[in-house]
Amino acid sequence: MKTKKILSICLVFILTLILSGCGKNKNEIIMVTEAGFAPYEYYENGEIVGVDVAIAKEIAKELGKKLVVKNIDFDSIVSELKSGKADFAAAGMSITEERKKQVDFTIEYVTSNQVVVVKKDSPLNDITQLDGKRIAVQLGTVGDSYVTENYKNSEINRQKKFLVAAEAVKNNKADCIVMDQIPAQQLVSQNPELKILDGILFKDSYGMAVKKGNTELLDTMNTVLQRLIDEGKIEEYIIEYSK
Repeated sequence: MKTKKILSICLVFILTLILSGCGKNKNEIIMVTEAGFAPYEYYENGEIVGVDVAIAKEIAKELGKKLVVKNIDFDSIVSELKSGKADFAAAGMSITEERKKQVDFTIEYVTSNQVVVVKKDSPLNDITQLDGKRIAVQLGTVGDSYVTENYKNSEINRQKKFLVAAEAVKNNKADCIVMDQIPAQQLVSQNPELKILDGILFKDSYGMAVKKGNTELLDTMNTVLQRLIDEGKIEEYIIEYSK
Protein backbone atom coordinates (compact mmCIF):
# COMPACT_ATOMS: atom_id res chain seq x y z
CA MET A 1 0.00 0.00 0.00
CA LYS A 2 2.81 2.37 0.96
CA THR A 3 4.65 1.55 -2.29
CA LYS A 4 1.57 2.42 -4.37
CA LYS A 5 1.23 5.74 -2.52
CA ILE A 6 4.88 6.60 -3.20
CA LEU A 7 4.47 5.69 -6.88
CA SER A 8 1.36 7.88 -7.12
CA ILE A 9 3.19 10.83 -5.61
CA CYS A 10 6.12 10.32 -8.01
CA LEU A 11 3.74 10.12 -10.97
CA VAL A 12 2.02 13.38 -9.98
CA PHE A 13 5.42 15.04 -9.59
CA ILE A 14 6.60 13.86 -13.03
CA LEU A 15 3.36 14.98 -14.69
CA THR A 16 3.68 18.40 -13.04
CA LEU A 17 7.19 18.78 -14.45
CA ILE A 18 6.04 17.74 -17.92
CA LEU A 19 3.07 20.11 -17.90
CA SER A 20 5.13 23.02 -16.60
CA GLY A 21 7.44 22.58 -19.55
CA CYS A 22 4.54 22.63 -21.98
CA GLY A 23 3.40 26.13 -21.13
CA LYS A 24 5.34 27.79 -23.94
CA ASN A 25 5.40 26.91 -27.61
CA LYS A 26 8.99 26.58 -28.83
CA ASN A 27 7.94 27.98 -32.21
CA GLU A 28 6.72 31.20 -30.60
CA ILE A 29 8.46 34.10 -28.92
CA ILE A 30 6.44 36.06 -26.37
CA MET A 31 6.75 39.80 -26.00
CA VAL A 32 5.05 41.71 -23.18
CA THR A 33 4.06 45.34 -23.43
CA GLU A 34 1.51 47.87 -22.19
CA ALA A 35 -0.52 48.76 -25.26
CA GLY A 36 -1.51 52.30 -24.45
CA PHE A 37 1.63 54.17 -25.39
CA ALA A 38 1.33 55.34 -29.00
CA PRO A 39 3.29 55.38 -31.23
CA TYR A 40 5.33 52.63 -29.55
CA GLU A 41 2.48 50.22 -28.77
CA TYR A 42 -1.26 50.69 -29.09
CA TYR A 43 -4.40 48.98 -30.34
CA GLU A 44 -5.59 49.46 -33.91
CA ASN A 45 -8.52 47.43 -35.24
CA GLY A 46 -8.19 45.03 -32.31
CA GLU A 47 -4.48 44.39 -32.91
CA ILE A 48 -1.46 45.68 -31.02
CA VAL A 49 0.73 47.70 -33.39
CA GLY A 50 3.43 50.36 -33.15
CA VAL A 51 7.16 51.00 -33.27
CA ASP A 52 8.08 48.33 -30.74
CA VAL A 53 5.87 45.73 -32.40
CA ALA A 54 7.44 46.44 -35.80
CA ILE A 55 10.90 45.93 -34.28
CA ALA A 56 9.73 42.79 -32.44
CA LYS A 57 8.51 41.28 -35.73
CA GLU A 58 12.03 41.69 -37.12
CA ILE A 59 13.46 39.96 -34.06
CA ALA A 60 10.99 37.07 -34.40
CA LYS A 61 11.82 36.81 -38.11
CA GLU A 62 15.53 36.59 -37.30
CA LEU A 63 14.80 33.78 -34.84
CA GLY A 64 12.45 31.97 -37.22
CA LYS A 65 9.60 32.16 -34.72
CA LYS A 66 6.05 33.50 -34.53
CA LEU A 67 5.67 36.67 -32.47
CA VAL A 68 3.04 36.64 -29.71
CA VAL A 69 2.31 40.00 -28.07
CA LYS A 70 0.76 40.11 -24.58
CA ASN A 71 -0.75 43.28 -23.16
CA ILE A 72 -0.21 43.69 -19.40
CA ASP A 73 0.12 46.51 -16.87
CA PHE A 74 3.42 48.34 -17.20
CA ASP A 75 4.37 47.79 -13.56
CA SER A 76 4.01 43.99 -14.05
CA ILE A 77 6.46 43.74 -16.96
CA VAL A 78 9.62 43.05 -14.94
CA SER A 79 7.97 40.31 -12.86
CA GLU A 80 6.61 38.71 -16.05
CA LEU A 81 10.17 38.47 -17.40
CA LYS A 82 11.65 37.22 -14.15
CA SER A 83 9.03 34.47 -13.90
CA GLY A 84 9.80 33.28 -17.44
CA LYS A 85 6.24 33.84 -18.65
CA ALA A 86 7.56 36.12 -21.39
CA ASP A 87 10.75 36.09 -23.46
CA PHE A 88 11.27 39.83 -23.75
CA ALA A 89 9.65 43.18 -23.08
CA ALA A 90 9.28 46.15 -25.41
CA ALA A 91 7.22 48.92 -23.89
CA GLY A 92 9.03 52.22 -24.22
CA MET A 93 11.12 51.06 -21.26
CA SER A 94 13.72 53.48 -19.97
CA ILE A 95 17.08 51.93 -19.12
CA THR A 96 17.68 52.64 -15.43
CA GLU A 97 20.20 51.35 -12.90
CA GLU A 98 17.39 50.03 -10.71
CA ARG A 99 15.85 48.02 -13.55
CA LYS A 100 19.26 46.72 -14.62
CA LYS A 101 19.46 44.94 -11.27
CA GLN A 102 16.42 42.86 -12.24
CA VAL A 103 16.59 42.40 -16.04
CA ASP A 104 19.14 42.65 -18.86
CA PHE A 105 18.69 45.42 -21.43
CA THR A 106 19.51 45.60 -25.10
CA ILE A 107 21.40 48.49 -26.62
CA GLU A 108 19.59 51.83 -26.64
CA TYR A 109 17.36 52.24 -29.67
CA VAL A 110 15.43 55.45 -28.88
CA THR A 111 16.43 58.60 -27.02
CA SER A 112 13.47 60.02 -25.17
CA ASN A 113 12.71 63.58 -24.04
CA GLN A 114 10.43 63.83 -21.02
CA VAL A 115 8.03 66.77 -21.16
CA VAL A 116 5.16 68.32 -19.22
CA VAL A 117 1.57 68.37 -20.51
CA VAL A 118 -1.05 70.75 -19.08
CA LYS A 119 -4.47 72.10 -19.99
CA LYS A 120 -4.31 75.11 -22.32
CA ASP A 121 -5.96 77.34 -19.71
CA SER A 122 -3.62 76.19 -16.93
CA PRO A 123 -1.82 78.83 -14.85
CA LEU A 124 1.16 76.47 -14.93
CA ASN A 125 3.24 77.77 -17.84
CA ASP A 126 6.85 76.83 -17.07
CA ILE A 127 8.50 73.45 -16.37
CA THR A 128 10.40 75.06 -13.47
CA GLN A 129 7.11 75.53 -11.56
CA LEU A 130 6.30 71.87 -10.84
CA ASP A 131 7.25 71.69 -7.16
CA GLY A 132 4.13 71.82 -5.04
CA LYS A 133 1.84 71.00 -7.96
CA ARG A 134 -0.34 67.91 -8.51
CA ILE A 135 1.65 65.81 -10.97
CA ALA A 136 0.18 62.82 -12.81
CA VAL A 137 2.45 59.98 -13.96
CA GLN A 138 2.20 56.40 -15.14
CA LEU A 139 3.03 54.05 -12.27
CA GLY A 140 6.48 52.49 -12.40
CA THR A 141 7.82 54.69 -15.20
CA VAL A 142 10.98 56.77 -15.20
CA GLY A 143 8.71 59.82 -14.96
CA ASP A 144 7.28 58.42 -11.72
CA SER A 145 10.80 57.96 -10.30
CA TYR A 146 11.92 61.42 -11.43
CA VAL A 147 9.07 63.43 -9.94
CA THR A 148 9.13 61.39 -6.72
CA GLU A 149 12.83 62.18 -6.31
CA ASN A 150 12.76 65.82 -7.39
CA TYR A 151 9.41 67.26 -6.26
CA LYS A 152 9.07 66.45 -2.58
CA ASN A 153 6.30 69.00 -2.05
CA SER A 154 4.14 67.75 -4.90
CA GLU A 155 1.15 65.43 -4.80
CA ILE A 156 1.90 62.54 -7.16
CA ASN A 157 -1.11 61.06 -8.95
CA ARG A 158 0.04 57.58 -10.07
CA GLN A 159 -2.02 55.64 -12.59
CA LYS A 160 -1.44 52.23 -14.19
CA LYS A 161 -2.02 53.70 -17.67
CA PHE A 162 -0.76 57.06 -18.88
CA LEU A 163 -4.06 57.76 -20.66
CA VAL A 164 -5.80 57.56 -17.28
CA ALA A 165 -3.18 59.94 -15.89
CA ALA A 166 -3.95 62.29 -18.78
CA GLU A 167 -7.66 62.13 -17.89
CA ALA A 168 -6.75 63.31 -14.40
CA VAL A 169 -5.30 66.47 -15.97
CA LYS A 170 -8.32 66.98 -18.24
CA ASN A 171 -10.67 66.58 -15.26
CA ASN A 172 -8.68 68.98 -13.06
CA LYS A 173 -7.61 66.21 -10.67
CA ALA A 174 -3.96 66.91 -11.56
CA ASP A 175 -2.16 70.02 -12.76
CA CYS A 176 0.07 68.27 -15.28
CA ILE A 177 1.43 64.97 -16.53
CA VAL A 178 5.10 64.11 -17.04
CA MET A 179 5.64 61.80 -20.02
CA ASP A 180 7.63 61.00 -23.14
CA GLN A 181 7.59 63.70 -25.83
CA ILE A 182 6.44 61.62 -28.81
CA PRO A 183 3.42 60.03 -27.05
CA ALA A 184 2.74 63.51 -25.60
CA GLN A 185 2.53 64.92 -29.12
CA GLN A 186 0.07 62.14 -30.02
CA LEU A 187 -1.95 62.88 -26.89
CA VAL A 188 -2.14 66.62 -27.56
CA SER A 189 -3.10 66.11 -31.22
CA GLN A 190 -6.09 64.05 -30.06
CA ASN A 191 -7.02 66.33 -27.15
CA PRO A 192 -7.10 69.99 -28.27
CA GLU A 193 -7.64 71.22 -24.71
CA LEU A 194 -4.10 70.07 -23.80
CA LYS A 195 -0.67 71.49 -24.64
CA ILE A 196 3.00 70.68 -24.05
CA LEU A 197 5.01 73.23 -22.08
CA ASP A 198 8.21 74.52 -23.65
CA GLY A 199 11.41 72.79 -22.59
CA ILE A 200 12.62 69.29 -21.76
CA LEU A 201 12.39 68.10 -18.18
CA PHE A 202 15.02 65.37 -18.64
CA LYS A 203 16.31 62.89 -21.22
CA ASP A 204 16.49 59.11 -21.07
CA SER A 205 16.93 56.15 -23.40
CA TYR A 206 14.76 53.16 -24.27
CA GLY A 207 15.87 49.55 -24.43
CA MET A 208 14.16 46.19 -24.68
CA ALA A 209 14.52 43.79 -21.77
CA VAL A 210 15.04 40.06 -21.21
CA LYS A 211 15.32 37.83 -18.18
CA LYS A 212 18.73 38.14 -16.54
CA GLY A 213 21.26 35.76 -18.06
CA ASN A 214 19.41 35.17 -21.34
CA THR A 215 22.46 36.20 -23.37
CA GLU A 216 21.57 34.18 -26.48
CA LEU A 217 18.31 36.05 -27.02
CA LEU A 218 19.88 39.35 -26.00
CA ASP A 219 22.68 38.99 -28.57
CA THR A 220 20.16 38.31 -31.36
CA MET A 221 18.03 41.27 -30.32
CA ASN A 222 21.07 43.56 -30.25
CA THR A 223 22.10 42.41 -33.72
CA VAL A 224 18.64 43.16 -35.12
CA LEU A 225 18.37 46.50 -33.32
CA GLN A 226 21.77 47.65 -34.56
CA ARG A 227 20.85 46.71 -38.13
CA LEU A 228 17.55 48.61 -37.91
CA ILE A 229 19.33 51.63 -36.44
CA ASP A 230 21.99 51.57 -39.18
CA GLU A 231 19.34 51.27 -41.90
CA GLY A 232 17.30 54.15 -40.44
CA LYS A 233 14.32 51.84 -40.00
CA ILE A 234 13.50 52.82 -36.40
CA GLU A 235 13.15 56.47 -37.40
CA GLU A 236 10.90 55.31 -40.27
CA TYR A 237 8.77 53.31 -37.82
CA ILE A 238 8.39 56.35 -35.53
CA ILE A 239 7.22 58.50 -38.45
CA GLU A 240 4.89 55.76 -39.75
CA TYR A 241 3.17 55.08 -36.43
CA SER A 242 2.97 58.76 -35.44
CA LYS A 243 0.64 59.59 -38.35
